[in-house]
Order: sequence, then C-alpha cells, then structure tokens
Amino acid sequence: MAKKFSARRYAQALFAVAQKKNKADGMLVELQDIEQLNRDKAVAAYLGNPAISFKEKESVLSGKLSDIDPAVVNLVYLMLANGRINMLGAVADEYRKMVDDSKGIERAEVITAVPLDDDARQKISTRLGDMLRKKVVIEPESVNPELLGGVVVKVSGKLLDGSTRSALNILKKEIR
Repeated sequence: MAKKFSARRYAQALFAVAQKKNKADGMLVELQDIEQLNRDKAVAAYLGNPAISFKEKESVLSGKLSDIDPAVVNLVYLMLANGRINMLGAVADEYRKMVDDSKGIERAEVITAVPLDDDARQKISTRLGDMLRKKVVIEPESVNPELLGGVVVKVSGKLLDGSTRSALNILKKEIR
C-alpha cells in the first residue's frame, strides 16, 4: 500500500508539471519508454544496485534520456537518488490513470470465450461507456475458452460476469 501511495505522489507531481506545460500525453509516452528500459533485468539490476554511485548511474542514463522532457528526466533522477527506481512501472501506471481521468477515459479488461471482432469490441465499449458515462477503452483483451460464451469485464474496480459458464454455475446451485 505504501508503495502505491508513493508511486501516486511521484505521478501527481509529474502530472501537475505536465498540465502546466500542456504536455500530459507526451510525457506519458516518454515515461512509458523509460519504464520499458527499466524492464530490462540487467538495466534494472544495475540501476537498483546500491553499490553503484548515483553519478555512475546518471552518466549511463544521460545518453538514453537526452531527448526526454526535463521534468521526466528529473523525476527519474529523483527516484534513482531515493532508491525508488524499481517503482517506475507503478509511477507510469498511476500517471496513465491520471491522464485517462483528465480525458474522461476508463480502461476495461475484457475476457471472452472467442476473440472479438471490431464490431463486437465497439458494441461492448459503447455499452460500458453508456453505463459509466465515460469513454471506455478495452485494454487488455484476452480469450479464455473455459468461459464457453459471453463476456467477463473488469472495469472501475468492479467485475461484471456475463459468461455462460457463470450462468450455468448459478443455475446448477439453484437446482440443488
């Protein structure tokens, strides 16, 4: 919980700067690019190693961060100096949520028995958008043949289970 709170604080600070500069989307892309770099296990191990000085880490990163907005670079260096660089993924996730909220976007995880075509994806997105009064983006989308049919949606911290498997389990309990 403390890690999520800290990640939110870092993200809020960057988001405030990004809004003032009117660069929220651009900084999101840059933050996600840096976060991808940190997903490399060798890079993450190097940056997270307390035996390596900040100056050495900074010199390695400086070439990779040359085209990045100074506010994002400062955030990365601050996290590096505080030994929190391992939280970069959580910060990027929190920042993305803030950008989405500012645009009235909600992300929904959709699980279906078969892959969705564009029409079905659009219908689900529109239906969820009407329910939530927000624009809904389906991400991620996955297939689980065990559902048999229907759809399971995780959105706004809620689980909407409209799968055939779930309906059959409910019917089975009622019959007993």
